[in-house]
Amino acid sequence: MYKEVDLFGGETIRLAYKKTSKRKNLFTDHYAFVEKFEAKKTTDDCYTPKAVFDLVLDYVNENSDLSGKKIIRPFFPGGDFEAIEYQPDHVVIDNPPFSIISKICRFYIANNVPFFLFAPHLTLFSSDIDCTHIVIGGNITYENGAVVKTSFLSNMFGDAKIIGDAGLYEKFKKIEASGKVALPKYEYPDHVVTVSGISFMVEKGISIKIDKKNAKHCRRLASQKTNCKGIFGSGFLVSEKAAAEKAAAEKAAAEKAAAEKAFTMQWELSENEWATIRSLG
Repeated sequence: MYKEVDLFGGETIRLAYKKTSKRKNLFTDHYAFVEKFEAKKTTDDCYTPKAVFDLVLDYVNENSDLSGKKIIRPFFPGGDFEAIEYQPDHVVIDNPPFSIISKICRFYIANNVPFFLFAPHLTLFSSDIDCTHIVIGGNITYENGAVVKTSFLSNMFGDAKIIGDAGLYEKFKKIEASGKVALPKYEYPDHVVTVSGISFMVEKGISIKIDKKNAKHCRRLASQKTNCKGIFGSGFLVSEKAAAEKAAAEKAAAEKAAAEKAFTMQWELSENEWATIRSLG
């Protein structure tokens, strides 16, 4: 499955199926079975802010004419970018899973598929890939809460090996400052424990302990799935008893935070200082 995007923001979902042999054996059956339980190494494209993707799309169009091209986004959770039948008018512009970025670039280079891909900034030079390294280092605040310094890799810039684009960096800064990618505030039931929630308690001097028997790991709630959301960093569902203890700890931490915020030291002026003030002017 992949997404086609035009320069006006229109989107079309396409399906791609990987051709496999009808003949099965013990090994292929085994790996297919095991694969069901493996975490998919992919960037959920719904987490990439639209303002950021639109900026990138405009940048590519300014530097490489996209007229008559079909922009595709192949990187969906569980997707297979190698299964797509790429056409001569296809251009890949997307935010891929960073863990296999070198493999993805080499695949597209070997198959003459034009690409412009989001890439991890700090390790942009870690692999000697035959493409252009576009150094930006712009902070992107993703809709799942992650803030990632991002640069780009592309095979659409001819013989250029490294490009440092200050203008694009400034545009990223403006997006961050404008609040166009402001995050929604998530509130979870008492029965959901997140690492940020526990961290808040600890920072305010409140300790908590939850036993293994009272907690079950959870990546996302069913209510989040339809909105393409999840618990950032994952979390735990906890028992009634643990939820009550968590709620009490949260209340204590919140009260302490409010007290700290409300506490101010007010200094008084002495008689001599007042006399000095009255003498002024």
